[in-house]
Amino acid sequence: MSEPVVLGIESTCDETAAAIVRGRELLSNVVASSMEEHARYGGVIPEIASRAHAEAFVPCVSKALADANMTLADVDAIAVSAGPGLAGCLAVGVSGAKALAWAANKPIYGINHVIGHIAVTQLQFGPFPKDTLALIVSGGHTSLLHVEDMPRKIDVVGTTLDDAAGECFDKVARLLGFPYPGGPHIDRHGQNGDPHAIKVPMGLTQGKAGAAHPYDFSFSGVKTAVARWVESEQAAGHEIPVDDVCASLADSVATVLARKAMRGCRQYDSNTLIVGGGFSANSQLRAKLLEFGENYGVDVRIPQIKLCTDNGAMVAMLGVNLVEAGVAPSAPDFPIDSAMPLTKVSMR
Repeated sequence: MSEPVVLGIESTCDETAAAIVRGRELLSNVVASSMEEHARYGGVIPEIASRAHAEAFVPCVSKALADANMTLADVDAIAVSAGPGLAGCLAVGVSGAKALAWAANKPIYGINHVIGHIAVTQLQFGPFPKDTLALIVSGGHTSLLHVEDMPRKIDVVGTTLDDAAGECFDKVARLLGFPYPGGPHIDRHGQNGDPHAIKVPMGLTQGKAGAAHPYDFSFSGVKTAVARWVESEQAAGHEIPVDDVCASLADSVATVLARKAMRGCRQYDSNTLIVGGGFSANSQLRAKLLEFGENYGVDVRIPQIKLCTDNGAMVAMLGVNLVEAGVAPSAPDFPIDSAMPLTKVSMR
């Protein structure tokens, strides 16, 4: 069989994206973001995002096909994010993808967008070795997965118990007066600060809770500790050392993620760690994971920045995996699932 060509469509949050992948080759990758429309509200407004998806859907898909010098007839299958995500946003992408699949008589796969974040690394690093560990770090998810056989068998090793890493950064950023999204601002200021200036707790690593949850993540207490420190300094009339606060927060979160990921690799006898999700664009996390990987003898695969945030390439790549594995396409009337579990790779 020749390498499958898949059109991937993404609309889980505030990016409308479409891409075409042939095998492990990215032929086109188009992203339209409505981020600026949400910034004034300090977060994503689902209604605004849904309307933006409806407006951008056809232009994005058309450009992805044109950039690849293809028509729908040249595509073997269509993959679309079916969850998890904002229900209204998912509905726009899925209904549009279904219309395309029906019109062109192509099979369609409703895929798990979070699993797409790790699938996309194959475009840069090639196929997954057997028994790979994967660390997902995004705005709403911080999870450690054991990828025994992509895409047939994926197990959850650890997950977020409260705030994900991205949420923690956004909440502290708001406290420091940074506009939404806060992550890039903390990253930039953190590069100029002292990571040991402020004692920031290591979430869910100490005592009984840490022992009971060796691979789970909790960053709510980290956010609260930083907030209390800032408030106490303000109350004392001290100027807040913003760079140091950002550096200390970033170092604490990155260290926890790296330690738990390496512990997971040792537990599952894996020497490969795949990293994915929007938060993996954070420079402190990237450096820390690569440093720990070198010390532990683990090959850490972090995708280039443009493949970290939501994009159609990750959806198309997971679609290629499903086609290659002989997984049956989704039913034509498959539903969206805004809380799609990580153990579910595609809708049936």
